[in-house]
Amino acid sequence: MNPFATLGVPARFDLDLRALEKAHRELSRALHPDRHLGASPSERRDALSRAVEVNEAWRIVRDPIRRAEALLALRGARVSEGAEPKADPEFLMEMLELREALAEARQGRDLGAVRTLARGIEERSNRVLGELTAGFAGGEAASLVAKVGELRFYRRFLDEVSAIEEELAA
Repeated sequence: MNPFATLGVPARFDLDLRALEKAHRELSRALHPDRHLGASPSERRDALSRAVEVNEAWRIVRDPIRRAEALLALRGARVSEGAEPKADPEFLMEMLELREALAEARQGRDLGAVRTLARGIEERSNRVLGELTAGFAGGEAASLVAKVGELRFYRRFLDEVSAIEEELAA
C-alpha cells in the first residue's frame, strides 16, 4: 500500500500534518459505514475496506519513522526495525552511556537529570528529522536508512523517559 496515494498527498517527508489530518477526517467521514447503510453488501464491504486502508495510511504518515520507511520503500529500499545496517559503534556506545545515565537518574529519583537527558535526545531527534527532511527533498535514500535507525533509538529513549517521569511523579 502507498499511504500517500491512499490519502491523496504527495509522497514526501515534510507534510503539513494539520492539513493532512483534516483530509483524513473528511475521507473517514465519507467512508464511514453509516453513510453506506442503503448500499449493497459489496459496496459496504468496499467502503469499510477503504476506511481501514485510509486509517492505516494515516497511522503511517503521521509517524515520522513509519513515514520515512514508506518513502524509502517507494524508492526501493526496504527498511524495518532490525533490518537497517549496523549502527556506528561510537553511536551505540554513546547511547549505552546515555541509557546508563538515565538508569542512574531513575535510581536516584533525580527528575531534573532525567529531563536534562531527555532534552538532549529531543534535540538530536529534531536534528535527525531535519536531516531526513533535507535528504528526502534531495532525492538521496541510502544514507537515510541509518538515520531512521538512529531515530528509533531516540524514540525508545524518550519512551523510557516518559515511563520514568510517570514513575517518579507517583
